[in-house]
Amino acid sequence: MTPESAPTVTAPASTVAAPVVAVVGPTATGKSDLALDLAARLGGEVVNADAMQFYRGMDIGTAKLPAAERRGIAHHQLDVLDVTEEASVAGYQAAARADIAAIRGRGHRPLLVGGSGLYVRAALDRLEIPPTDAVVRGRLEAEAEAVGGDAMHARLLALDPRAAAAILPGNRRRVIRALEVIELTGRPFSASMPTREFVSPAVVLGLRVDRDLLVQRIERRVERMWEEGLRGETETLLAQGLREGVTASRAIGYSQAIAVVDGTLDEATARTETAQATRRYARRQESWFRPDPRIEWLDATSPDLLDRALTAVREADALVRDGIPEND
Repeated sequence: MTPESAPTVTAPASTVAAPVVAVVGPTATGKSDLALDLAARLGGEVVNADAMQFYRGMDIGTAKLPAAERRGIAHHQLDVLDVTEEASVAGYQAAARADIAAIRGRGHRPLLVGGSGLYVRAALDRLEIPPTDAVVRGRLEAEAEAVGGDAMHARLLALDPRAAAAILPGNRRRVIRALEVIELTGRPFSASMPTREFVSPAVVLGLRVDRDLLVQRIERRVERMWEEGLRGETETLLAQGLREGVTASRAIGYSQAIAVVDGTLDEATARTETAQATRRYARRQESWFRPDPRIEWLDATSPDLLDRALTAVREADALVRDGIPEND
């Protein structure tokens, strides 16, 4: 069956909310395109779950879908932060869930789309967001600078072995966050780790692409980003405070473009480093999503991709109608 002839999927005839349709997977697998096709068939609206697409003006470097190419389909959680602001999982969780509820209230289907794994889970899963304290975090960061990341990880290992086993010693930011939570709550950081349990019905579709093809797609995307004006976009954002943005300034592509603007990196090397960093990021995304047994993986290059995705949605709708828990 071709995408053009695929049937429209209606919401379940039930008082239970129709499942959220989440489209996840590594960068450059075509999540945005499938989301648009699904939204058109399902009467849906899109909720973004790509952390870098939260930022206004970060368009070229995040492959943000231009408004003119959204087919008139409503998109949420795009362009909601200035580049000087720090993305917050807790803030996103509240906003995304409010969007999902509002979309359902309009009788439409919510589609959660993106590759930022923690933000996907914040929207879909039972996930307690622990408190933060800038003073405590600042002190821990200063200690990490003084004693090194390995010593901080050793401290975490003594306090919370389960969390230490899940966090690499080189991930200093995550180690510090775990220690911050332990200090603030008096509980292990692992106690607040997400569980694979949906807060409301959902079906998660994962897109995968053959490794060699994915590398080619990433390289083409990076070349296109630079050709379409990544440096110029970065210069505009620098004038808006990008360099001071804790999250935005570290985004792949922009950090390399900043170095080009500063004269510490030539553009050819910056392109190469951007592609390398993007490939590493894609591997991290795969590692994040792969262990989740709830994800239905689809070949992104399959000619009947939309039909397969719609079949998965129909099956999820049937489970809701039959009263079978989505997490089973």
